[in-house]
Amino acid sequence: MINYKAIIRVIGNLLLLETVMLLLSSGISFYYHDDALMSLLITAGLTGVIGLLMTVLCRNSSRVFTRRDGYIMVTFSWLAFALFGMLPFYIQGHIPSVTNAFFEAMSGITSTGATILDDIDNMPHGLLFWRSITQWFGGLGIIIFTIALLPFLGVSGLQMFAAEVSGPTHNKVTPRIGITARWIWSIYIGITALLFVLLMLGGMGGFDSICHALTATGTGGFSTHQESIAYYHSSYIEYVIIAFMFISGINYSLLILLVSGKFKRALKDSELKCYTLIVIVFTLAITVMLWASQDIESEDAFRHSLFQVVSLQTSTGFSTCDYMLWPSALWGMLLLIMLVGACAGSTSGGLKCIRVFVLFKVLMNEFKHILHPNAVLPVRIDKQVAPPSLLSTVMAFCFIYIIIIFGSSIFLSAIGIDFMEAIGCSVSALGNMGPALGSYGPSSTWNSMPDAGKWLMSFLMLIGRLEIFTVILLFTPNFWKRS
Repeated sequence: MINYKAIIRVIGNLLLLETVMLLLSSGISFYYHDDALMSLLITAGLTGVIGLLMTVLCRNSSRVFTRRDGYIMVTFSWLAFALFGMLPFYIQGHIPSVTNAFFEAMSGITSTGATILDDIDNMPHGLLFWRSITQWFGGLGIIIFTIALLPFLGVSGLQMFAAEVSGPTHNKVTPRIGITARWIWSIYIGITALLFVLLMLGGMGGFDSICHALTATGTGGFSTHQESIAYYHSSYIEYVIIAFMFISGINYSLLILLVSGKFKRALKDSELKCYTLIVIVFTLAITVMLWASQDIESEDAFRHSLFQVVSLQTSTGFSTCDYMLWPSALWGMLLLIMLVGACAGSTSGGLKCIRVFVLFKVLMNEFKHILHPNAVLPVRIDKQVAPPSLLSTVMAFCFIYIIIIFGSSIFLSAIGIDFMEAIGCSVSALGNMGPALGSYGPSSTWNSMPDAGKWLMSFLMLIGRLEIFTVILLFTPNFWKRS
């Protein structure tokens, strides 16, 4: 049996958390005397009342959850956050379309970073901060935050963690999942605070610094300016953000090991090596091609290449230049980077390096098997044999990932979008990247996309952030059977 009352109670508590976030944004709006204050307060009041009612009415529900409860809880928590998160944009009138407001909210809470806004520089400070804080909370996961700071959830923690955490494996590091979650959030807050200080030291204003620290740590990419990071024309700011985007793309289990002083164990990780190698190889390749094909200094070519590679691989989506002005051969390389993504267990999107690493290992073993048909060739990850269940899960995930991209691309083409742009948008939305290709590149917005396309992209953002199976399972008949 599905524990509906417990699910409602937890979602109610999460809406109360969203109310706190709305009140913080209201405080920013009040400080800057902008016109978003009333819309934020109205939304906070509505969200708080509904969240309180859900919590109180179901306060006596059982605290025992099944794995199915976890999947339902996670999916509907993200939907609830997006539905209430769109209200400040819609009520204030800055985004008068329900479709556009929901798209912007879903892009924020899934830390995608795609936007329909064409005049970000003139947006009220309260709404700019609201966009940033939704990406910060959405980046690492509302559910992990719940596990870490709301102990009354009891034994539900493991089910919710399994349903929300990215990647094919869930390395808890510590024996109790709640302790692991607290470690993760402590590091998350520490990284955000350090980045804020470094951006301030680089000459970025206080408000811009906190907003960019929130969205860089959450690998979301929402900026306070239409030009994104290019607005500042600062090599220092770009290199600082590159470093923190890269850090945020590392598995947080490894970051816990690094903070604990276990450097050798962390640096031996195969996925981290794969992640670093991809960044180095693609950065050098793009740097050489840019330097050879365009009138640009070598340092500028390296910095722009490194920034875009790290930004897209970590699914952050910040930009320092329009890569659509680069040679077309580089677009395919950037699309491949978007497809791969960074590490599992991080705030990034995409397939994740560990899955690509496993597929590569399977491919190499298949070549060896052709030459030696009777040989037993297990797939090893960090000297440990990967179980067959893990290999089948990885291959099934990659298969459905590619199918969704092509299916979505065909749909977007059918409603009038160029096929290259359709593929770019599908990869970007499903991988929670932000910028795409063509008319939806880093110097453009998604405002021109037809409404049907925006709803589909919103759905892709959701399933991409929750690793596809979490949401797709809810559409299978077997999931709702009693047995």
